[in-house]
Amino acid sequence: MESGLADKIAFVTGASSGIGAELCAAFAAEGARVAACSRRGVAAGERILSVLADVRRPDELDAAAGAVVDAWGRIDVCVVNAGVWPAESLLLHELPEARIREVVETNLLGAMWTARAFFRALQRSGPRADGHGASLVFIGSTAGRFGERGHAEYAATKSALRGLVLTLKNEIVALDPWGRVNLVEPGWTVTPMAAATMAPPSVVDAVTRTMPLRRVASTGDIAAAVLFLASHPLSRHVSGEILTVAGGMEGRVQR
Repeated sequence: MESGLADKIAFVTGASSGIGAELCAAFAAEGARVAACSRRGVAAGERILSVLADVRRPDELDAAAGAVVDAWGRIDVCVVNAGVWPAESLLLHELPEARIREVVETNLLGAMWTARAFFRALQRSGPRADGHGASLVFIGSTAGRFGERGHAEYAATKSALRGLVLTLKNEIVALDPWGRVNLVEPGWTVTPMAAATMAPPSVVDAVTRTMPLRRVASTGDIAAAVLFLASHPLSRHVSGEILTVAGGMEGRVQR
């Protein structure tokens, strides 16, 4: 079945590397036009427009989304991907205030500002005439389901996305009657952000012991899940759902 993403407009945050870069390439391969949003900028292409914004700055996100609507008329899909995961493991009482604030401002408030900018763009353009509903997809983490020792601030922000999704699925329809909001929860995934932590084979062995499919995810695995949720033909009646991409991970060791 066709994804129906050809010539749709996708806005992706955290687009400069890792899952974000994979998402941009995946949407472009489906024929979509992609607004790749990051702080550093990305290489523009025939179907990729580089837009600059720090997700901690709502004014910058509003300006970036507005520029995309000015250039391409609308935004059909928004993927809230930007996030930080400090590698050092620290218990809550050891966490510096600055680190907690950075993670919350990026992962949670940044997600809210991004969604707000998308909703404002959708209000400006209105729903599509063909009835293909807008799609908002958040990138969460299995840390939001199982917790993550030594990363309380990260787990808290990813857990909060669940409540945000369950709320916004009821709000998006005021702007687009066929609009949908969903969450993808990756488990351990090979990205530049996690590369150093996952470099020792013992770490990979330890984390995959919680999964029946004993391998870590690739960025392509995450992108495929997002494309499914972004696609009107493939998931037009899916909203408010959490799609976990983690090899069947459970909160216990598999035997």
